[in-house]
Amino acid sequence: MNFINQQYVKGIGNMKNDLNALNNYLFEELERLNDDETLDNDENLNKELKRAKAISGISTSIVNNAKVILDAKKYADELGLNDTKKVFLLENNNDSKN
Repeated sequence: MNFINQQYVKGIGNMKNDLNALNNYLFEELERLNDDETLDNDENLNKELKRAKAISGISTSIVNNAKVILDAKKYADELGLNDTKKVFLLENNNDSKN
C-alpha cells in the first residue's frame, strides 16, 4: 500500500495523504452524521448530508484509482519491469486506422 500512498494520494490542504487517513476521515464523517447535537436543525442536517455525499464520491474515486495503480504495479512486477515510471508512460503502439 505504501506504493499507492506515495504515487497517488497527493496534497489537499492539511489533509494526510494516504489510504489510512482516508479511512479515518470516513469514520469522522460517520461520527458527525451520528451527532444529534450538531445536526439539531434541518439546515445543519442538509449541509452535513451534502458534505457526506461529496466525501463519499471523492473517496470512491481515490480507492478506484488506487486499485488501478496497484494493478499496474502487479502487472509491472509480473513482466519484470523495475522502473515504475515506465509503467505509467507506456503508450499504445497498435497501428489502428480511424
